[in-house]
Amino acid sequence: MKKPGRNDECWCGSGKKYKKCHIDFDERMEEIEAQGHIIPDHSILKTKEQIKKIKESAKINIAVLDYVGEHIKAGISTAEIDRWVYDITTRMGGIPAPLNYQGFPKSVCTSLNDEVCHGIPSEDIILKDGDIVNVDCSTNLNGYYSDSSRMFCIGSVSPEKQALVDAAKQALQEGLKAVKPWGFLGDMGQAVNDYVKSMGYSVVKEVGGHGIGLEFHEDPWVSYVTERGTEMLMAPGLMFTIEPMINMGKPSIYTDEKNGWTIYTKDGLPSAQWEIQVLVTEDGYEIISY
Repeated sequence: MKKPGRNDECWCGSGKKYKKCHIDFDERMEEIEAQGHIIPDHSILKTKEQIKKIKESAKINIAVLDYVGEHIKAGISTAEIDRWVYDITTRMGGIPAPLNYQGFPKSVCTSLNDEVCHGIPSEDIILKDGDIVNVDCSTNLNGYYSDSSRMFCIGSVSPEKQALVDAAKQALQEGLKAVKPWGFLGDMGQAVNDYVKSMGYSVVKEVGGHGIGLEFHEDPWVSYVTERGTEMLMAPGLMFTIEPMINMGKPSIYTDEKNGWTIYTKDGLPSAQWEIQVLVTEDGYEIISY
């Protein structure tokens, strides 16, 4: 962790001298690091100006998912959802962050039933009564990123699928309760995992959340099978996603060999996921996108 001199301008961009701004903050982080914990680098702690711009990106992200929620129904293709996302995002001045990201061909991820994540929209995939689908939307507005996803139940879903969707949403809430300044990401991860196990479901281990804001994916990588008191320090200014993927059956997954993206449950049972973007604040947290 590089620190300015006491009389130099603070790294946070406040314009104040370091000794009048973040010197105590950094000394506290150093003490925690000396105890063997992982601390965030200044580069991934968001400043007030950066947060303001990220929130502008999130307005688009939320608006897109609101639109999807109002119009999604049986009989439409997932390609139609992709067109909604592209059209609304670009009309509002943004760019769909997934489009061409490491070769991903579409503007949004649409993952149905036993698809855990990274489902690719297609004209051939038609939503039908009883489906559950995750729509994962990410937005780039002038180099500032937002990311969230929601589950949608199409028509009348089975009680078992509905219970899974509800449990996945509550798992996110249980994790959110554990987001506290100067705690650790493992606190949140264990809260998620404990709840999911209590409901008889499982958490995907290999795929998790991530830091976000100045890049689509930043440090830290966020796991939901971790233990309290471990993983990165949740210092004020840290921003990341909470997005546990909850399987009805076992946690084992596999990736589609043909497209190289879509991840499925190995046992063929359904999976559900909700995602929010969270900022750690001085006195708790703030939800940036949902």
